[in-house]
Amino acid sequence: MNLEKAWLGRDDSGLINVGEQHRLLPAVAEAFNAMQQHAREAGQDMQIVSSYRNFDRQLSIWNRKWRGELPLYNHQGEQLDAASLSDQEKVYAILIWSALPGGSRHHWGTDLDVYDKATVDACDGQFDLVDAEYRPGGPCYALAQWMDKHLADFGFSRPFLQDNGGVATELWHLTHSSSAAEFEARRNQQALYECLSNAPMEGKSTVLAMLDELFNRFVLNQGVLQR
Repeated sequence: MNLEKAWLGRDDSGLINVGEQHRLLPAVAEAFNAMQQHAREAGQDMQIVSSYRNFDRQLSIWNRKWRGELPLYNHQGEQLDAASLSDQEKVYAILIWSALPGGSRHHWGTDLDVYDKATVDACDGQFDLVDAEYRPGGPCYALAQWMDKHLADFGFSRPFLQDNGGVATELWHLTHSSSAAEFEARRNQQALYECLSNAPMEGKSTVLAMLDELFNRFVLNQGVLQR
């Protein structure tokens, strides 16, 4: 695997299949399988919602949101009127919940989204992957509590544990910390700029003009400075 390409979602040669069309790095798959078994013994049906996504898949999500084919939400999970937003506001709205193509942790094979399938199925399968579903009263609250106690035992953590003005809180998003560290170290703004410059991306000129801010605030998830 070429890490210089892989962090941008351009090389998936090191990944293996995990369950229903999901893909992860071998070490991450091994750690997840062990954690999943431990959760099962505790009564939690931990299953993967999403794992690896390549650059083109992330680009498709971005473009559909830009064109209004997919909804946009604010930090509180409330749907926005996309037609009323300026191009800059639209960029921010997309990035709250969806990463830039080339800037997603899901490009690496180290990160995955999980849920409790059994409890969701018991709710007639109504599931939106939103914060409230992992809070008290939500179908995945017990799983979230279990993860609070046991993620570190298997080398996992939550990269979006709190909302600091960048990416919204995602209690379902897990990263295998040691595996992700290699990719985190490879991230650089110039490579991302060049990648996006050559992509058929909606709103590209706006994104590239804002990239200094966007890279730190959303790709590195450093959020906004508190004054």
